[in-house]
Amino acid sequence: MSATASFLAVDLGASSGRVMDCRWDGSRFSLREIHRFPNGGVRFGANLHWDAQRIWTEIQSGLKKYQALGADTPAGIGIDAWGVDFCLLDKRDGLLGNPYHYRDARTHGIPEKLHSALSVRALFRATGCQTMEINTSFQLASMVLGSDPQLQSAHTLLMIPDMFQFLLSGEKLAEFTEATTTQLYDLDMRCWSQPAIAAFELPPRIFQQVILPGTILAPLLPEVRSECGFARAFPCIAVASHDTASAVAAIPGLDNSSVFLSSGTWSLMGVPVPEPNLSDECFEGGFTNEGAADGSVLLLKNLTGLWILQECVRAWEAAGQHYAWAELEEAAQKAPAFRSFIDPSASELQAPTNMFAAVQAYCSGTAQSVPETAGEVARCIFESLSFSYREVVESLERITRRTLATVRVVGGGCLNHFLCQMTADACGREVIAGPVEAAALGNAMVQAVATGHVMDLAEGRAALALSVQLDHYMPATGPSWSDAFERYKFMVNRGRERES
Repeated sequence: MSATASFLAVDLGASSGRVMDCRWDGSRFSLREIHRFPNGGVRFGANLHWDAQRIWTEIQSGLKKYQALGADTPAGIGIDAWGVDFCLLDKRDGLLGNPYHYRDARTHGIPEKLHSALSVRALFRATGCQTMEINTSFQLASMVLGSDPQLQSAHTLLMIPDMFQFLLSGEKLAEFTEATTTQLYDLDMRCWSQPAIAAFELPPRIFQQVILPGTILAPLLPEVRSECGFARAFPCIAVASHDTASAVAAIPGLDNSSVFLSSGTWSLMGVPVPEPNLSDECFEGGFTNEGAADGSVLLLKNLTGLWILQECVRAWEAAGQHYAWAELEEAAQKAPAFRSFIDPSASELQAPTNMFAAVQAYCSGTAQSVPETAGEVARCIFESLSFSYREVVESLERITRRTLATVRVVGGGCLNHFLCQMTADACGREVIAGPVEAAALGNAMVQAVATGHVMDLAEGRAALALSVQLDHYMPATGPSWSDAFERYKFMVNRGRERES
């Protein structure tokens, strides 16, 4: 490990974005927030979009703030973001409209319409990716079926982090971990899946060369450097640009007896594996294979996360009731335990107009006690999330034939101590929580490896173990959680039977 350096980590989330300064002092990493901004979907007519121009403006604002602090020229800059969403460029590299949001309704029913072109099972074999309506594959297929002129005019597809990396460096490339979220990349053969691209009738010209995390790209473009006030050039670096892969890269102590849980708007839970698992058990369990920062695979399950409670907060605010997260956590602790459960992945909870009403309707429709207060709703959501995590851990143990003794939580969910303890109790396993800003730290750590400041990812994780505070939660003993888990499974099955 060598001299000190600063790395700029641009971490774009579905609800907020951050420009972070991650300092390497030769043995430890430290993180400083330079700029934070809200993010989210923008309704324009009937569709839901991301405001790409505003995000780009916010990224530049972060760079200007860093420069104004009088800090050293960074050793690199990297971008990570959520998966599946993309931008389309014309032959002159102009943006063909603002990118669609993954929750836009245009993909509803698309997987069923395309079943004859390529079955869900065949698509899993071809890509290792779980079928979800939000996937890039079905977003593009909806454009084909709708004869969308944007797709017809497109010469380049860039995933969200790749798009902003292009604006920084001028290089149009597809980073590996992000490409694996599209359901159009063959993770086994390590190339774009020609069967999937052909089945969806997509133009092959739009797909870019895939590069691995840690690839050093061109320096920051002169016009961006001038706009943001930097006197000297510094390299743009392709990190593990899918934020989950960056977050997992930053987990100290992640080993074969651990399961990771990236807890935020979404909950992504899984284990690192050397190769994609394309088994029937994996497919039927709803698991997916995604790229890891070291080029290996993350076998994981995508679960709706704290977004359910975020949407309840939004519904309450619209009704004039305002709750801070700390208030909800305290109210949940005081609410009665195990009164009602939801299936976090139930279709009726994916995009309701009023999430509070949707949670109540789910409980009523499954003949449970209906939560009335904010504390009761929060407790219902926390307990249900925790039990959904237990289901995933037990499935992963069967699929991988491993004993998973520890749940390692990263992301914003680390800040919810009640949920962390509840996860330990529900899963019957120790929970180790931290770091909170795992995606930004993983982003910067990959940059440090790429530039030679850190030897490899193992050295980087060892350094992160010295750099961050980890909180430990031991599971409670006794039969109550196991009994409640059986009730949770019964209610979820009742809800699925009602849905079908």
